[in-house]
Amino acid sequence: MNDTALTVHQTARPHGFPTAEHFTFVESPLPGPAPGSALVENLYWSVDPYHREMMDDVPGGFALDAPLEGRAIGRVIASRTPRLAEGEVVFHRQGWRTHSVVTPEEVRQLPRFEGVPLTAYLSTLGGTGLTAYVGLTRIARLQAGDDLFVSAAAGGVGTATGRFARLLGAGRLVGSAGSAAKAEHLVREVGYDAAFDYHDGPAADLLGKAAPDGIDLFVDNVGGEQLAAAVGALREFGRIVRIGTIGQYNTPDAPSPRFNYADIVEKSIRMEGFLVSNYRDVQDELYEFAVPHLQSGRLALDETVVDGFEHIVDAFLGMLRGENTGKIIVRDRTEAPSVH
Repeated sequence: MNDTALTVHQTARPHGFPTAEHFTFVESPLPGPAPGSALVENLYWSVDPYHREMMDDVPGGFALDAPLEGRAIGRVIASRTPRLAEGEVVFHRQGWRTHSVVTPEEVRQLPRFEGVPLTAYLSTLGGTGLTAYVGLTRIARLQAGDDLFVSAAAGGVGTATGRFARLLGAGRLVGSAGSAAKAEHLVREVGYDAAFDYHDGPAADLLGKAAPDGIDLFVDNVGGEQLAAAVGALREFGRIVRIGTIGQYNTPDAPSPRFNYADIVEKSIRMEGFLVSNYRDVQDELYEFAVPHLQSGRLALDETVVDGFEHIVDAFLGMLRGENTGKIIVRDRTEAPSVH
């Protein structure tokens, strides 16, 4: 076991797109657990779009020159509480570091399902999958046969949304992505009926070609022009689920989307946003829904895995640039499968 720990700190506030210079790796002696806590050696880390929002000077955002928050999975290696046994694998939110000291209240002990890898608890079974599931079942109230449009459909939430919607009986699935290759992947691998590269023209035109008869639901991870296009394409009693605005995180001064606000009234459109942290009581329901499909192979994991904690900043910046397909996860090198 190493006797040192590595932690990522943010050193400055970005103006626009962040770079590696906004972060630093800090080495320190391995922390010891106080009575009532345990030391966790982290094995998997999640980097997420919301981390970009937290880099700004906002309430609840990252403090400068302090360890960053994030979802992680690790193994207890030293414990001073009977509630956390050495060797136990736990989920917690003290990521962006190789080792974390946690209390039992700060962790979730993970159920183990046969055939389901640990990475699933950061993707399909984690906050990413829970966001997609809550968005469809609680906010959109998806009905069988509903036609969907999903922006940033090749990302973690977008791929989970597409796969869950198909299992829940959705009608036509249309997605947008940042490249022709991703759009093709959505149709070939994820189960979308049509997908387009949003760089190829006005979003309203691209969506009109992909969904000529309109849509019932829009799951929005981007905002901007695609939100405006969706308002125009929605049918009567359409619903918009606002999950994120990744298209504007690095361009805060960009103008807000312009659309016909009368459509909201005349088509009885409902738009609602949510924070997945308010729906943690749905976690067990997600397990009940998704695990049997994972075990049967009907539901696949969409993950981009980066090996080595030293690459966590690169993985985060790559995710913001759209270099991943599905959920991006950083894996400790000891967990990488050996090649013979």
